[in-house]
Amino acid sequence: MAVIDLPPSLAEVLEPEVQGVADEIMAAIATEVPAYARPLEGAFGRGLRAGVDEALRQFLVQIRDPGAGRETEVYRTLGRGEWREGRSLDALLAAYRVGARVAWRRLARAGTAAGVAPETMNLLAESIFAYIDELSAESVEGYAQAQALAAGERQRLRQRLLELLLTDATMPAAARRRAAGDAGWTLPARAAVVAVSAGEADRLAGRLGPDALGGTVNDCACVLMPDPDGPGRAAVLSAALRDRAAAISPSTTLDGLPDAFRWARAALRLERTAPVRVDDHLAALALHADPALLARLRTRCLAPLADLPERTRARLSETLQAWLDERGNAVAVAARLHVHPQTVRYRLAQLRERFGDVLEDADARFELMLALRSGPAPGVG
Repeated sequence: MAVIDLPPSLAEVLEPEVQGVADEIMAAIATEVPAYARPLEGAFGRGLRAGVDEALRQFLVQIRDPGAGRETEVYRTLGRGEWREGRSLDALLAAYRVGARVAWRRLARAGTAAGVAPETMNLLAESIFAYIDELSAESVEGYAQAQALAAGERQRLRQRLLELLLTDATMPAAARRRAAGDAGWTLPARAAVVAVSAGEADRLAGRLGPDALGGTVNDCACVLMPDPDGPGRAAVLSAALRDRAAAISPSTTLDGLPDAFRWARAALRLERTAPVRVDDHLAALALHADPALLARLRTRCLAPLADLPERTRARLSETLQAWLDERGNAVAVAARLHVHPQTVRYRLAQLRERFGDVLEDADARFELMLALRSGPAPGVG
């Protein structure tokens, strides 16, 4: 509490000066604080005057009763107002200092004229300036509250914008512009989506700069990176990711972002330990686009192996894939599998017995390649 050891009777000496002190403070603020060098009218002027009047009133109340509670909201409101006006707290805190100086000068004259003891006047000076420090602290808190609220609201709007850009393929351009404007974000001509592991989006967005949007969309942590093809942008992204698991979509227009997000999300499921680019894994992504359909293909194409013991089934599957990859060259297959060519021929005979003419059909061989690359051959049951 700022007011300590002042005699309650001092309030009676100072009270007649309060109205004049308030007027003098307002005039001095308008003259000495450049940001307020204008007629203190309207809502701002009324708010400032209310703050001055309330400060003086409460100061007298505390002289009479140092244990009395004090209303602080008016000073927090002044701090929030400075944030909303786009100003720093410098002007308001300067106004507090001006007010303290003017109040001390006028009240000192009144106290001296009333014969107040010098020791009491010294305590009055200390109390005035300590009191102003407390009011300043309340305004600082109000300013910080407004900052935090604005930051939280902006983050909410940016999260919503990210969701719209990455999931709403039918969003009209005008609605997109409105959402970006509300979020304080400039729409780029092109962008890329980077899907990352949980908890990495905000950190990565911070490394990529203020124009990157980070968040979680459909349970996938991701960052929207504007202008990924711009000078130095690839290097910035590479440095930010380092060896983290991540998937990077191709650069695309805003209309293509929903597809880019789906591709990056799917590429992240490839579970590589370093960043991967979607364009480097198109075949794998296409192959795994519909897991249920792929499982059905695998079951149908590899059915001739299903009744075999697991080890035999795995050995023949490996041989069949190598044979397809090496275009039927048994010697190359043997070298790849580190077995004797005669062993390969024996296994191929088993495969021909089970698959028959399927191995001579180009379309069937293509389906077999897809099936084998998608996972192990299923067994019976």
